[in-house]
Amino acid sequence: MPLSNDIVLRPRFKLEIPRPNEAVLSDFENAKITQKDFIITRVDDHVFIKFPKEQQHFWSPQLHLEINKTDDNSSTLHGLFGPNPTVWTLFMFLHFLVAGFFIAFAIWTYTNMTLKQSFAVQASITLLMVLLWVTLYFAGSIGKASSIKDMRLLNTFMNDILGIDNNALSTD
Repeated sequence: MPLSNDIVLRPRFKLEIPRPNEAVLSDFENAKITQKDFIITRVDDHVFIKFPKEQQHFWSPQLHLEINKTDDNSSTLHGLFGPNPTVWTLFMFLHFLVAGFFIAFAIWTYTNMTLKQSFAVQASITLLMVLLWVTLYFAGSIGKASSIKDMRLLNTFMNDILGIDNNALSTD
């Protein structure tokens, strides 16, 4: 069952391109030289497109493309919109930290319950961790929502380089 974009924090997509991957990669290399609106970095079959430093904010997205050779005359493009890797790492660290505290305090709550000792503080902190996790999730969702305009700009730029009609694809 496919997930809707409403609950996916890092939208992904896949395109079949009727051109060799080296030709597509060279188009991105050429765009790197001919335009100044985006920063394009290429590492092997991976292309990273992001905004210049002066246009970036905390929630600024970047577009990661992996362009794989399908056969001699076609390639497959896998795309991923996501936040700056530093922001994503921070969010994942906070999620794991909250999950760790939740598990620890849930065990402590259960232990005190079975020993018939007071467990109000431990249960409260366990519930606080659930609320904190929900808050982190909604903060990420708000960050994604605030970056939709930037994601559309990145998508339009990619489509222009690939020669794809921007009206042919839905970004919703």
